[in-house]
Amino acid sequence: MRRADLTPSTPPPEDPTGLQSFAVLLRRMNAEFNRIAQEFAQAQGLHLTDVQALIAILDADQDDAEPGPMTPGRLRKHMNLTSGAMTACLDRLERAGHIRRVRAEDDRRVVHLHYAQAGRAVAREYFRPLARATDAARGRFTADELGTVVRFLAELNRQLGLVRR
Repeated sequence: MRRADLTPSTPPPEDPTGLQSFAVLLRRMNAEFNRIAQEFAQAQGLHLTDVQALIAILDADQDDAEPGPMTPGRLRKHMNLTSGAMTACLDRLERAGHIRRVRAEDDRRVVHLHYAQAGRAVAREYFRPLARATDAARGRFTADELGTVVRFLAELNRQLGLVRR
């Protein structure tokens, strides 16, 4: 028997575009985003759920499934919270100056949730380092590569939305 036959074979390096690599990288990125969001929540005297609600309110107009201003009912469904929990969350956000509740012009029964300018300014300042880091990472790729990344992330979000439903 040759010595080479006794040496355990080492598995080939993980495929950088394989599912396992994607899973690890996405978990790491998600963990970093969660850490940053948790720190912001603590700094603002909020719950992590409140920060998740703020993100949903901020991104409501970009929602492909249901674009337009966020409403408490839509947010409650999005976050899978009870009516009472959603009301408590919105009350905290409003008291902290992060959101405004505005009655719709065409139907006064409908309430729209808007990210308040003061809250937006606080968030913008807090997350400025994250924006700089994102921009630095983007700067390392060509426009074509970034187009592929955007298409991938959009499709991944679409697929995750299907899994949730």
